[in-house]
Amino acid sequence: MIKKIFTLFCLCVLLTGCGNKNNNITVLKFSTWGSASEMKILAPIIKEFELKNPDIKIELMHIPQDYFKKLHLLFASNLAPDVIFINNLNLPVYKNFLIKLDNYIDKKEYFEQPISALSCDGNLYAIPRDISVMVIYYNKDIFNKHHISYPANNWTIDDMLKIAIKLTDKNSWGISYEQNMNYIIPYLQAFNGGILDKNYNYIGENPNSKKGAKFYNDLAYKYHCAPTVAQTGSKTQAQLFLEGKLAMHLTGRWMIPKYRECANFDWDIINFPKCSAPSDASGWAISKTSKHKDSAIKFVLFLSEKRNIAKISNDGLIVPARRDVANSDEFLSGKPHHSDLFLYSVEHSNVSPISNKYNQITDKLNDKLFNF
Repeated sequence: MIKKIFTLFCLCVLLTGCGNKNNNITVLKFSTWGSASEMKILAPIIKEFELKNPDIKIELMHIPQDYFKKLHLLFASNLAPDVIFINNLNLPVYKNFLIKLDNYIDKKEYFEQPISALSCDGNLYAIPRDISVMVIYYNKDIFNKHHISYPANNWTIDDMLKIAIKLTDKNSWGISYEQNMNYIIPYLQAFNGGILDKNYNYIGENPNSKKGAKFYNDLAYKYHCAPTVAQTGSKTQAQLFLEGKLAMHLTGRWMIPKYRECANFDWDIINFPKCSAPSDASGWAISKTSKHKDSAIKFVLFLSEKRNIAKISNDGLIVPARRDVANSDEFLSGKPHHSDLFLYSVEHSNVSPISNKYNQITDKLNDKLFNF
């Protein structure tokens, strides 16, 4: 009995000691989405930060699906993470719950577009990690087979249509088509339309937007140079591209790792005509309710260091928001041969106006544009 009491006493002392030790450690909750490959890149960066800052522990909240729905619940339950990975499409919803970060970085080190995208009312609410703009990936083998010259960066929307028609045969379609708002917006803007104007007025159904929407749907249903939903079946546009059944694919930088690994044909990229594809951005924000703002700022600044952004960019997944990383040989080398066109597209892009009801607006417009 005495031995048991002594053992229990020792255990209590140990637990008390551990409790005191934990009280000296700041635990930061950090929420993010991302694939398994992204998490593998992020994990050692977090570990290095913890080694350099032994008084700070990062509690990673990886939310790969329904990220913003779950984040909304966390905020509603007063359980908001300290550090939040966020994009500009959802920033207006959360801006009142985030601290301003203008004074913590040199904005000249970044492209103007991600700084603008992650700002509201002239204030920066997230330190940019990446800038996203869609481009056209094209299968050079299919172009060669049809004896068609590769697109030039000054091509027009009409040029794209003519080329897509010429590239279409019984074995492949000329260009991709998806019933999704993200992929129709470049076409809306090519005809001087869009979702919201610079004053946040709705223009999703004005004459110019309607022209862009008609042009996009005509690719599949009038000119038959893009696969319809029925023809696509369960396959994604990326799968069709990899199978050699799609000559041109409108998508973002995030497809680079997959295409580098799996494409058994020669391919490259070209900017969307008129560079009308809008640019979006993602970055790290800090909750106003965080009790450890100084530690959170230290962590976010560490994540945004040049060498860490370079690590995140290594596999080709993102276009870095930092100019020095984006213009490095590390980013520009390897496939595609013209990675510089990502930067050209970013520099010539505009950031779409986003309101706190933007996602509701696009959901409704999505149903209208593709309900036929």
